[in-house]
Amino acid sequence: MLAMKERGSRTRSTLGLAGFLLVFVATLGAQAEPPSSKLPGRKPDAKEPWGAFLGKAAHEAIGIDYRVQHPTNAVFLDTVNLYTIVGKGELGDPERLPKLVRLLRPDITDTRALVLFEIKPDNEEGRQEGREQAGRYLAALNEAVEPDKKLAGGTGFEGSLFLEFENGGALWQLSWRTPEPGVTLYRWSYRRKKPHASWKERAAQKAEELPREEVEQRGELAEQAIRGAYGGGKRPKGFQGQVYLPVDCR
Repeated sequence: MLAMKERGSRTRSTLGLAGFLLVFVATLGAQAEPPSSKLPGRKPDAKEPWGAFLGKAAHEAIGIDYRVQHPTNAVFLDTVNLYTIVGKGELGDPERLPKLVRLLRPDITDTRALVLFEIKPDNEEGRQEGREQAGRYLAALNEAVEPDKKLAGGTGFEGSLFLEFENGGALWQLSWRTPEPGVTLYRWSYRRKKPHASWKERAAQKAEELPREEVEQRGELAEQAIRGAYGGGKRPKGFQGQVYLPVDCR
């Protein structure tokens, strides 16, 4: 009887330890997840990391700016897949694309200049990922297009824009560069507010990392303001500042 009690006690102890470890591991997993943002520009129950949301805003702005710089070219952004690009871009027969790659969507494809760009965050991981993806897209496209319409990684594409939310206030900057063919890297940064200083004087200050609280407070407004500036639309409600596009920053 005593032996049975001891075995029962050991069993309960083992189960208790196992339960503790499961809770501990689950807690570590929850802490390891990237922080979620509750930006008003998305659905209230969205769980997307705030960095990913900024990435989408950067992709949109950079893609639109490329179109602005090349108004007569046939430019396809990341909502269009390879099958459509080959067909509508008059590059060749889209049926020659393997089915596995037909739905892939490069970030920027210019079928007149015959170049392609992948947009990634400006760090070594982003650069490596951009290089691999651009190479994959180019290999797939160049197997399907006509011999005289082979594409290559684009070069020389760079720019910068600033957002001013109020006169003399802090500035957000989105800048991008293309350090190697087909790979465009972007970076968000921040300039502190400086009352009575022009936006160019504030822009000349030391760049800092964009504070997370700024993103959470003004993310939706920033996205709408950039879209409105490129589209020539009305200012978004609540936006009292100015967007300085690349043409203003030269």
